[in-house]
Amino acid sequence: MYSVVEENYLKALLNLCNADDEVSINDLSKRLNIKMPSVNSMMKRFAEKELVAYESYKPVKLSAKGKKEASMIIRKHRLTEMFLVEKMDFNWEEVHEIAEQIEHIQSPLFFEKMDALLGYPKFDPHGSPIPDKNGKVIKTSYVPLNVCEAGKVVTLKAVADSSEAFLRFLNGRSILLGDQLKVLSKEPFDGSMQIEVVGKSTEVFSELICEKLLVEKA
Repeated sequence: MYSVVEENYLKALLNLCNADDEVSINDLSKRLNIKMPSVNSMMKRFAEKELVAYESYKPVKLSAKGKKEASMIIRKHRLTEMFLVEKMDFNWEEVHEIAEQIEHIQSPLFFEKMDALLGYPKFDPHGSPIPDKNGKVIKTSYVPLNVCEAGKVVTLKAVADSSEAFLRFLNGRSILLGDQLKVLSKEPFDGSMQIEVVGKSTEVFSELICEKLLVEKA
C-alpha cells in the first residue's frame, strides 16, 4: 500500500526513466515541482522499500519491483480513462483529471472488474498501451509524425500529449486515432508539415504538433 504522494512519485519515475531505468533527481524534481531535498528524502525511503537503487549525487535506478508497482498505477489510470470513454460517454479530453483521482483506489478487484467489463483492452483512449495485471506492457513501433518524409501515408495510433488543450485542438480539426495521414510537404526552415487527413481535410501543423502525433508506418 502506498500513499497518493508515493504513487505519484512512482508514476513520474517510470515516465522519466531511460533505457537503463535511471532517472536524475533534478528531472524528477522538475516533473513533480517538488524541491530537491524533499525528492532525495523520498528516494531514500523508496530505497528502503526496494523500489529504487539510490546513491547520493547519482541518478536513481528503478528496481524490478519499482517498475511493476509504477506500472500497476498507470494500468489503473489508463483503464479508468477507457472506462470513462467507453461506458460513460466522456470525450477523450475529459478523462485525465478524473482518472488521476480514481487511480489511487486500493482495490485490485475493482480494476479487474473494470478490465472485464471493457473486454480487456490493450490501449487507452489516447493510444497508450495499458499494462496487464502483471505489469507487462505491449511494445509499439510508433514514431512521431515529424520524422516522416513527404509522400508517406501513415496511420495515427496515439498522442504523446493527452492534455485537454491539445486534444481540443485535434477535436477542432476532427482528427481521431485511426485516421490516415499523408505527408504532402515538409518545410526545412521550421519543420512545419502540410498534412492531408485522408478523406477529411488538409492541414498545416507546426513541428511541435507533429512531434505529439504518434503514427504507424504502412
